[in-house]
Amino acid sequence: MRILIVEDDERIARFIRKGLEEECYAVDVALDGRDALDWVDGAAYDVMLLDIMLPGLNGFEVCRILRDRGVHTPILMLTARDDVDDRVTGLDVGADDYLSKPFAFKELLARIRALIRRNASTGSRSLVLGLADLELDTVTHQAKRGRRDIELTSKEYALLEYLLRHPRRPLTRTMIRESIWGYDYYGASNVVDVYIRHLRQKLETNGEPPLIHTVRGVGYKIDDLA
Repeated sequence: MRILIVEDDERIARFIRKGLEEECYAVDVALDGRDALDWVDGAAYDVMLLDIMLPGLNGFEVCRILRDRGVHTPILMLTARDDVDDRVTGLDVGADDYLSKPFAFKELLARIRALIRRNASTGSRSLVLGLADLELDTVTHQAKRGRRDIELTSKEYALLEYLLRHPRRPLTRTMIRESIWGYDYYGASNVVDVYIRHLRQKLETNGEPPLIHTVRGVGYKIDDLA
């Protein structure tokens, strides 16, 4: 699942991003309010972490603009100001939850999981993805094939979730790389192929039928009929 962090303190943004990526989330960072609006115009997010004190447009203004545009992404507001009026204002302009700094990272994760569950209950997102005998729980990050548990690294999990959210659809290497590793990734050019190979090995350990297929000249797709 993809999360947008809107935080002008780069140190805090790096800390949150690192922690979320270790928990298998794909993460983008915006350093001001206008940048945040641009990110939302270009990508779909499952949760937004929105600081209130931002240069240019503040968090209240960003939240109000997004809601006026019909963007329903769950928004968790972050702020160093523990003030009742701020919390009320944030909720009134459309925020879904509020967390004061400093906060324990495990509480942030719990708030994010709660927002994801709440969003899924409206029917916009499924918590458990599946294809054939493969299941992936997007809250607990547990994967199973039949009765067999599959241990995945954070990137393997993110890759499998991305494939399962687009079943039977050919996905280019660029689409996969930008979704999992971010738009600013400058590492090995074959990173997608390497992780696809790792994932195939784990999904087919016991000789199960292959689910991830190469689409020549395009990339990959997950399909139980190919």
